[in-house]
Amino acid sequence: MMNKHGYLMALDAGTGSMRAVIFNLQGEQIASHQQEWIHPVDPDIPGSMTFDLPYSWEISCRCIQGVLSESGISNEAILAVSSCSMREGIVLYDDNRVPIWACGNVDARSTREVNELKELREHQFENYLYQISGQTLALSAIPRLLWLAHYQGDLYRKASSISMISDWLGFMLTDQLAVDPSNAGTTGMLNLVTRDWQPELLNMAGLKSNILSPVKESTTPLGEVTALAAKQTGLRQGTPVIVGGGDVQLGCIGLGLTEPGQAAIIGGTFWQQVVNLPQPITDPNMNVRINPHIIPSLVQAESISFFTGLTMRWFRDVFCEEEKLVAKKLGISPYTLLEQMAQKVPLGSNDVVPIFSDAMHFKSWYHAAPSFINMSIDPEKCNKAVLFRALEENAAIVASCNLEQVEAFSGVKLDSIIFSGGSSQGALWSQILADVTGLAVHIPKVKESTALGCAIVAGVGIGVFDSLQETSKKFVQIEKVYQPNQQNHEQYQHHKQKWLDIYQKQLQLVDSGLTTSLWKAPGL
Repeated sequence: MMNKHGYLMALDAGTGSMRAVIFNLQGEQIASHQQEWIHPVDPDIPGSMTFDLPYSWEISCRCIQGVLSESGISNEAILAVSSCSMREGIVLYDDNRVPIWACGNVDARSTREVNELKELREHQFENYLYQISGQTLALSAIPRLLWLAHYQGDLYRKASSISMISDWLGFMLTDQLAVDPSNAGTTGMLNLVTRDWQPELLNMAGLKSNILSPVKESTTPLGEVTALAAKQTGLRQGTPVIVGGGDVQLGCIGLGLTEPGQAAIIGGTFWQQVVNLPQPITDPNMNVRINPHIIPSLVQAESISFFTGLTMRWFRDVFCEEEKLVAKKLGISPYTLLEQMAQKVPLGSNDVVPIFSDAMHFKSWYHAAPSFINMSIDPEKCNKAVLFRALEENAAIVASCNLEQVEAFSGVKLDSIIFSGGSSQGALWSQILADVTGLAVHIPKVKESTALGCAIVAGVGIGVFDSLQETSKKFVQIEKVYQPNQQNHEQYQHHKQKWLDIYQKQLQLVDSGLTTSLWKAPGL
């Protein structure tokens, strides 16, 4: 370690907000400034999620100015900056390296193009792309580029470089352009083994392959804050900017997930179940996505549970106004009150079965209609507390299925998981997760794991920290461990099988056109 003084800044471009966060060199968060943003939807383009570049840069500048002002920390004391972002979102640049177009992570404008690409090479193009990149077509960049070629040809012809949103932040600060593997891997155009582009995939799709920006690993110096960026942001001109990465992978650094066989559940709006694998390998059934880790020797299997946190928010806001008022008077979270109520509900929630997110099936990914099955009109057996517990059990069952899918093809055998994000604040939820999975559930002390991981990358990049692994181990502290109750675990296996059987029946209703899917991947 070079010195013990100074600070590191993390820029985190999430789906719903932009944040600038300052950490000291002991890994402690000193200050944060956050501003929500909206990614416009073009009413003439179904499924679109545009990333407004000038508007987003203005908000980014405000966040940097805000965190410096509110913390009282001089820009001279900021030793380095790094950035992370929602994955899948892409930015295109013209010959003069001016950003000309961008879209957000769940932009789904390219349904037609996904279907078109699935027909390529006698229906084997997507399988080939998955074997190389660990991604499928649904959220990859190739269908979006093909959409631009079809519908905005003039703009597509101008495009000469591509990056991810985290890389765009670095570019705006330094005027230097590069992508990192952890985020660029989500384009479906990066080779998991070489951690470099696979231009052949663009060529096969009839797209130009000369738009691929240089690849640089996270922790590599990108450049220095330019005079213009210093004026816009309040940062010191010449401040080192370090290549960052994807939000989930950097979040794993902030959670201590740096070794093979470790796993985490990041419990936010979506739940991400991630497992570190010792070498690049893909799932023969294409259920699970595989991403490059920040650490070059590892890849990560990732399964996603859709709208888990959002479903809880919906339940709270639609059904629990009374509990929100009571919780406010008690000075606690409404979720804490609902958990206290749900604690009295028997395991299995009186056989109420929620149908929301399915386990991940990456190749053909869609969900049944949101519903509660097997409800009763007996108020003692079916009430708000019962439904709330049922939702928590449902999320744990889906997470368990996702982790088991990874274990099945990877050979990794888990004995514990790290549970982070807003959902991990629920003591009942954490215990249910341990009981359903049969795994010890570790709750980390750090709450801002993504920003912390980003700051660690910045520190390693300038040499104030020795390595990602050592610094992560030093900074990450476990606050509590929930051990599984074996008797409860055995009972939950029955409920899990019942849920799986019911979910398949509910998917048949979607297939018959009788109900509407919670979400469908583009091209289905």
